[in-house]
Amino acid sequence: MADIAQRNLVLILARDFASRLASAVFLVDPDDNLIYYNEAAERMLGIPFVEGRVVEAARWSQQVVPADEDERPLPSDERPLRIALERRTPSHRSLKIRTAGGTYRRIEVTAFPLFAHADECVGAMSIFWEPSD
Repeated sequence: MADIAQRNLVLILARDFASRLASAVFLVDPDDNLIYYNEAAERMLGIPFVEGRVVEAARWSQQVVPADEDERPLPSDERPLRIALERRTPSHRSLKIRTAGGTYRRIEVTAFPLFAHADECVGAMSIFWEPSD
């Protein structure tokens, strides 16, 4: 799937867009494999992006663990990026993430599906940031 994802114009444009944003961004393919994250996400998570490497869903969801306010891991069906991908609808939530260093950071996440055509979901994108309160 990685070869198809890399060739899809919508994902190419989404990646270009994400690379220019100051906000942290994840980009996943239709199988929920992480295909890109930008420099802002690298800094927030403490995990450098490796060009050309697709990180399988099971692996990256262990590296970056979304959690509730009590730092309990969120079930996958409550994670905004998974909701956007599976239900094909935008999703937003406040949550915490465990970084590579093992610390938790409170973030806001907005995720939305990416469509090549009305009935062809080619992946999803999430934009996340630390609230300023």
